[in-house]
Amino acid sequence: MAAYDYDLFTIGAGSGGVRASRIAAGYGARVAVAEERYLGGTCVNVGCVPKKFLVYAAQYSAGFQDAAGYGWDVEVRDHDWQRLIANKDAEITRLNGIYRRLLENSGATIFEARATIVDEHTVDVGGKRVTAERILIATGGWPELPEKPGVRDYAITSNEVFHLDKRPEHIAIVGAGYIATEFAGVFNGLGSRTTQIYRGDKLLRGFDEDVRDFLGAEMVKAGVDLRPGTTIERLEKAGRCLVATLSDGTTLELDAVLYATGRRPNVRGLGLERVGVELNERGAIKVDDQYRTTVPNIYALGDVTDRVNLTPVATAEGHVLADTLYGNKPRSVNYHNIPTAVFSIPPVATCGMTEEQARAVYPAVDIYRTNFKPMKHTISGRDQRMLMKLVVERASDRVVGCHLVGDDTPEMIQGVAVAMNAGATKAVFDSTIGLHPTAAEEYVTLRTKVPDPV
Repeated sequence: MAAYDYDLFTIGAGSGGVRASRIAAGYGARVAVAEERYLGGTCVNVGCVPKKFLVYAAQYSAGFQDAAGYGWDVEVRDHDWQRLIANKDAEITRLNGIYRRLLENSGATIFEARATIVDEHTVDVGGKRVTAERILIATGGWPELPEKPGVRDYAITSNEVFHLDKRPEHIAIVGAGYIATEFAGVFNGLGSRTTQIYRGDKLLRGFDEDVRDFLGAEMVKAGVDLRPGTTIERLEKAGRCLVATLSDGTTLELDAVLYATGRRPNVRGLGLERVGVELNERGAIKVDDQYRTTVPNIYALGDVTDRVNLTPVATAEGHVLADTLYGNKPRSVNYHNIPTAVFSIPPVATCGMTEEQARAVYPAVDIYRTNFKPMKHTISGRDQRMLMKLVVERASDRVVGCHLVGDDTPEMIQGVAVAMNAGATKAVFDSTIGLHPTAAEEYVTLRTKVPDPV
């Protein structure tokens, strides 16, 4: 008889957990997966997938306006928020079913219940105890609210925003990262008065400085009220509205306040301390380069380790772990040149080093940058521009960073990431024939270097 009920027990059915589980099961491992909320995890249910549906919806308002320049007389009526949410929910339900079938078809057992670790090889799942040779923790992250007067009573997070009964007429969004900046574009595009409040001086800390400056200016032009260097000190209920008192002494009357100031690793109540799984100073699970925790048979991957918090990275980590443990194909994830996009309006797409990072690493870098009005808006009349930037290591001529802001840039960056991982030089970019007429052809027509800083 087998020593354990399962070879692998995965806690969390998000992208990383599902990929690891179904690939491991495909190799013949006996696998079980526990998920207490929803199959597919944050990304599918309250993250990137439903968020992008809302971004698509928000982009129509500008599209309707732009149509006039192209000869269309479009009558625009009020947006139906409830229909959008219902259609979004229907698609998420369909995707939940796909995740269920992926697991079931691979032979994995699904427990739709909360799982906690009892000892190194035992898990309590919905009151039932099962054993496993290995345990994988893939529980992702969880949004948090600060302890400020009224905030935990009245504010919402990125979990609740997808289920609002009605679209707020005036919303304040707190934060300057991916989630806050994306929702500022969503609600502004759908017609809400939108105020974005953040402590720093610019949006998107950690991104290239040109990107940060350019995006902020474009969002202001689009109508978003940016409040840098500001925080909410107190939130109160006043009749039907909320009153936010800001750190600069001003107040805002609002219908909703969305906090997107950070997510913490979702480890609370898992029983990690019971078995000696250690956390780092940020509360994330410590792992080595094989995703092994401080308990040798317990593994963790994805956002719960707080390293590269992106869905495709968690998916890649899950696949690598299953290949290594059960497929006799040990390998590792390539964390270099990970392309990423912020689905703001306009969107941001980047890959590789920022200019600031490159200057800190290399003796000399060359910068190529252009800022132009896209062809579409020469007729639409919209005052919207596009930024393209390449960062090149001078000695090798290798492209080490690419940064874009503008329509369709997330669709462009994937191909650039492939080229950068292949070691493409600026000379290779220059020798490539451009695809005309597109914005993407600017990649291969950038010829003039930006002067070095004095």
